[in-house]
Amino acid sequence: MTLKNILSTVAVCATLCSCSDDFLTNAPQGPLSEASINDPKSVDLLIEGAYATFGCRYADSNDPHWFPVTNWSYGEVRADNAYKGGGGETDAWEIHDMETAKIQPNNGFLDGKWFNVYCGISRCNTAIRALNRCDDATFPTKASRIAEMKVIRAHWYFELVRLFNRIPYMDIDLPETAYTTVRNDEFTREQHLGRIAADLLDAASSLTETQPEIGRVNKRVALAYAAKVKLYQAYEQDPLTNAVVNINKTLLKEVVELIDQVNGYDLLDDFQKLDMLEYENGSESVFAVQFSKDDESNGAGRINWSMLLNSMTGPGCPWQGDGFFLPSQDLINAYQTDANGLPVFDYQTRPDYGVVKFDPDDHEKYYLDNISGNVDPRLDFVTGRPTIRYKTYTERPCGLWVRNRDAYGYNNTKRFWLSPESKDAMQGWPWGASGLNWQIIRYADLLLYKAEALIELGGNGLEEARTLINRVRERAMNSAYVKDFDDPSKDAANYKIGLYPSAGWTQDYARKALRTEMRLEKAMEGERFFDLVRWGIAKETMNNYFQAEKDNRIYYQNASFETGEEYFPVPVAQYNFSGGIYVQNPGYPAF
Repeated sequence: MTLKNILSTVAVCATLCSCSDDFLTNAPQGPLSEASINDPKSVDLLIEGAYATFGCRYADSNDPHWFPVTNWSYGEVRADNAYKGGGGETDAWEIHDMETAKIQPNNGFLDGKWFNVYCGISRCNTAIRALNRCDDATFPTKASRIAEMKVIRAHWYFELVRLFNRIPYMDIDLPETAYTTVRNDEFTREQHLGRIAADLLDAASSLTETQPEIGRVNKRVALAYAAKVKLYQAYEQDPLTNAVVNINKTLLKEVVELIDQVNGYDLLDDFQKLDMLEYENGSESVFAVQFSKDDESNGAGRINWSMLLNSMTGPGCPWQGDGFFLPSQDLINAYQTDANGLPVFDYQTRPDYGVVKFDPDDHEKYYLDNISGNVDPRLDFVTGRPTIRYKTYTERPCGLWVRNRDAYGYNNTKRFWLSPESKDAMQGWPWGASGLNWQIIRYADLLLYKAEALIELGGNGLEEARTLINRVRERAMNSAYVKDFDDPSKDAANYKIGLYPSAGWTQDYARKALRTEMRLEKAMEGERFFDLVRWGIAKETMNNYFQAEKDNRIYYQNASFETGEEYFPVPVAQYNFSGGIYVQNPGYPAF
């Protein structure tokens, strides 16, 4: 049995463990009240309900596309990788404000995310309390299940810290009546992250290396996640400006040591296999949300509803989706490489790569201009560009498959979608949906996290970092390149990717290489903005991006990223819930 089957009970669990409007209230409803749960089967339902929070679907909160577990809006559109897309600026204006750095505390998509994440925490706490009352003899997996709940809870607290910084920590035994007494400035970012990492390591001590059910949290997941959290914690921030003021080398050494303990994984041999069902739980998957289609649950199944709005649309498109979440021109430009196949760090000084031009005599005909240069092959694994083959779809190449081309250009996304003709992809609504898993941590992440830690530690570790980064690049190099639609004997672009040589591999150069590799390898995976904040370069990067893109996207003309905007404001609805004891993040007007 796999967790794809376990999590098909999400509808039941949502009823049993639904969040109310009272922030963290998550007591099971009806006859399954928390106090009455004594038998293992009932406790199992609570455990399943905690796992089901990764679907972000609750009995009274069915908008995972607005509050996505994938963080496509919070981590990519908010960064330099993606445009909001959709119908235009006013279509989901809440995400448009994230894209243009105009976010305000009354943005409902912030309150919804806050609410959903605390629902996840509450479900974990409810399950742990029930497990603590169980007898070891009647529930032999008790220790493991408690540890699993701690890992999932740690994931949600980590989300909150990355998104909001100043958050209340709700103790597991805190009575509901005391929720409004908990301040959100009691602990610093570093203290929160330290607690999260400690919880993960504590969980690891009670978990086995593997689990009999695919997708269930195991020891390796806990260790890998602890390494990620400690990597963030190592970049110590000024509490008033969010500037990185110190990089803790002791923590970086712990990152390296933890990743070295995570064994049994490897890179898939082809980048495109990351988006193929048969490899979703393969060698590269460390921690993934287990999605499924046609699993006897309601509707289309336990699909990735976070991506509901994001399938492409337009003339000749096999799907007729809503067209949100589109790759930025800046991201496409970043995939350019030099004569040696290495990234062009100053790509923003060059003309845009692969721009759509129309025949002046026939506006039905178009082509890509400025395509003679070299590009990393991952460009066409990640983005769907007009005239380029779209996965294995043979009817036509990718066309002008964007809903509002005047506002957002002509490029769409290939990551996280199956090929349109696949029998495993929905042919109707929800367009393009499938059971493809969402990878929270994959092995490539661990290689790059370790490389990052080694680079910041400096010294002899620099050479190992180069080897790790090159290992990720070599996989891209050896992947099957996208072919020309009309002539499959030719590549669809001048693909060239090379490995970093040892000559000139200084700490400064290595840092640029690592940060670029993180972007190119993990583009559109919901991590980009959080990386920028961790490195302390969000303001510089975003303002350079707005300047470079303002001729392409007119709505960037007055966009500006200010100090303090590294974190979202505390939602005003949550301030009101607290009775006025919450304090606002620096960079926003005080309540």
